[in-house]
Amino acid sequence: EAYYGMKVHVYIRFGKWQEIIDAPMPDDPELFVVTTALWHYAKGVAYAATGDVENAARQQKHFLDAWERVPERRLIFNNESRDMLKVPDAMLAGELAYRRENYDEAFAHLRRCVELYDNLNYTEPWAWMQPPRHALGALLLEQGHVDEAAQVYRADLGLDDTLVRPSQHPGNIWSMHGYAECCRRLGKQAEAAAIEQRLAAAQAAADVAVSSSCFCRQADACCD
Repeated sequence: EAYYGMKVHVYIRFGKWQEIIDAPMPDDPELFVVTTALWHYAKGVAYAATGDVENAARQQKHFLDAWERVPERRLIFNNESRDMLKVPDAMLAGELAYRRENYDEAFAHLRRCVELYDNLNYTEPWAWMQPPRHALGALLLEQGHVDEAAQVYRADLGLDDTLVRPSQHPGNIWSMHGYAECCRRLGKQAEAAAIEQRLAAAQAAADVAVSSSCFCRQADACCD
């Protein structure tokens, strides 16, 4: 059941906010309790991203209510679903705080989200599909915290030894885009050019234009 709601990750990945808001909830919320929690999370993120903080907060409450109903031994392979759902709990809290312009609180939640994600048990496919560093990096950039954003993207891309290999995502288009922007803004032109060459090849093979590592970012990237 934990994989039944995986389309949620696809909708969030590509910023399909209205589709998320309009999507029906599961017919049986007790049977599909993890899926129910995921959809409340997604709707909360969608409302937050579109500026409707009141409805986002309402969805956060529904998410927490659903989380409480998840059986302790409901598994997503070798992770307990309740543990997996702590990742979106922190992500949604961060998104809400961000839209309320409580940026220090928001980044604290998002850093906690990254920590929770990193400590999930390894499994294929992943227990949580969208690396939280992509949202953290995008929103750090939006607020001008370029140095930290660069560290976040470098780690995700495996360009340093910050993370163990299973937590790295080498060559992913999302972090390459963010890291290229960081390099340009930090004046690292040679490194930016090298990343942008790889980014262009990845973008040529994609059917969606990537303008940020997360569609939750409102401001345009500087270096498309």
